[in-house]
Amino acid sequence: MDLITKDSETTLVLFSSLDRVLENVEYVVMNYRPVLNGEHYLTGDEVCRWLCISKRTLQDYRDMGLLGYVQLPGKIIYRESDIMDLLERFYQK
Repeated sequence: MDLITKDSETTLVLFSSLDRVLENVEYVVMNYRPVLNGEHYLTGDEVCRWLCISKRTLQDYRDMGLLGYVQLPGKIIYRESDIMDLLERFYQK
């Protein structure tokens, strides 16, 4: 029977596997979006990153009625499906 040490092959494989699991858990934690009644909601910052637009342009989209939103005290959120609909409406072949 081989002695398992911190430098043994078995230990190195185990730690490598644990590192991959930790990376996957961190990814899920950073990208998890809860579903509310079957719908994902995004913050203004997330929408701006998705569409590569400024906060001012996002406000213009709201003001022009291009993009629906939910205004809560101190927060505005957007339905992911509304963003996808906007992209489909303005898609040019």
